[in-house]
Amino acid sequence: MAKKTKTAAVASGSTAPSGSLGIHIGISDKDRAAIAGGLSKLLADTYTLYLKTHNFHWNVEGPMFNTLHLMFETQYNELALAVDAIAERIRALGHPAPGSYAAYAKLSSIKEETGTPKAEEMIRQLVDGQEAVARTARAVFPSAEKAGDEPTADLLTQRLHIHEKTAWMLRSLLSK
Repeated sequence: MAKKTKTAAVASGSTAPSGSLGIHIGISDKDRAAIAGGLSKLLADTYTLYLKTHNFHWNVEGPMFNTLHLMFETQYNELALAVDAIAERIRALGHPAPGSYAAYAKLSSIKEETGTPKAEEMIRQLVDGQEAVARTARAVFPSAEKAGDEPTADLLTQRLHIHEKTAWMLRSLLSK
């Protein structure tokens, strides 16, 4: 029986370790690895933006304090939910989700903020961060589409909608 299972796994393109269940969802190991790699970058960008947004929520000052404090809270709560959805999709594809600051620092395209900028600069940085996450999500699309990975494509579409809309709303605050 074990020989048949191993043979079936090899025939399907699965390279699951001996004794473990292979993943047979209609997406090859190579495609799942490529998609998971892109989603890992998306996870890193999302988590870095979450941390930056939470930091700005705590430290914003000035005449727009209440508006920005509440807006940033809504944004970091949404990002916290997104982090979980992205990590769970990576796991569903059979790969470990990165979960350390060191991993995120290597994978993220978003620069960490170590200081406490003025409110207007916080908004600018969050616009840049939202746009960066949108670009990262968009970059994963070709791999997901090539593999026929509709759940990942759906997740990416949802993320793009949210990040583009949030960037627009933040950008509107900077209009003079």
